[in-house]
Amino acid sequence: MPEARPEVLDFLLTRRSRPAKTLVAPAPDRAALMPLLTAAARSPDHGMLVPWRFKVFSGAALARLAEQAAARAEALGKPASDVEKVRNTFTVAPLIVGVVSAPKPSPKIPEVEQRLSAGAVCLALVNAALASGWGASWITGWAAFDAEFCAAQGLGEGEYFAGFIHIGTEGVAPAERDRPVLEAITDWVDA
Repeated sequence: MPEARPEVLDFLLTRRSRPAKTLVAPAPDRAALMPLLTAAARSPDHGMLVPWRFKVFSGAALARLAEQAAARAEALGKPASDVEKVRNTFTVAPLIVGVVSAPKPSPKIPEVEQRLSAGAVCLALVNAALASGWGASWITGWAAFDAEFCAAQGLGEGEYFAGFIHIGTEGVAPAERDRPVLEAITDWVDA
């Protein structure tokens, strides 16, 4: 039987993402971010295809992202409130790690498994950041999947952002929120 790690289970039972709008500087520097990326890269990856990669945005790159997203929203005819919302997505936190879903051709590993692996990377990165004392939040939104916006960030055909992981220092502790009622979402199948 494996050795129990009750402190890890306790962390998972009490973890809480921090809203991106509450994250402030400082954010982890490269040296502090590398262990978080390393932990995230240990996510399940059937076939060891590494169907994801990281794009780390900070400083002027965040302002550029914000303006590109706002311009794209305007080009798509989105309402002014949506233009501001997408602009703010990229200006509220001091650091954003874009997790790129980048499936690889494989006769054995379906694309859906590779996309799910990228999602696992997103959650692992949020949890690694939280466990290290940073505030973190996983955000997507329409821009994460917009081919033109993604191409402007250097993504190839068929690639998109599985998530924008906002990381920084917690400015305000969030209130606890309701959680699912396990009895309502769990079926026990014995036979």
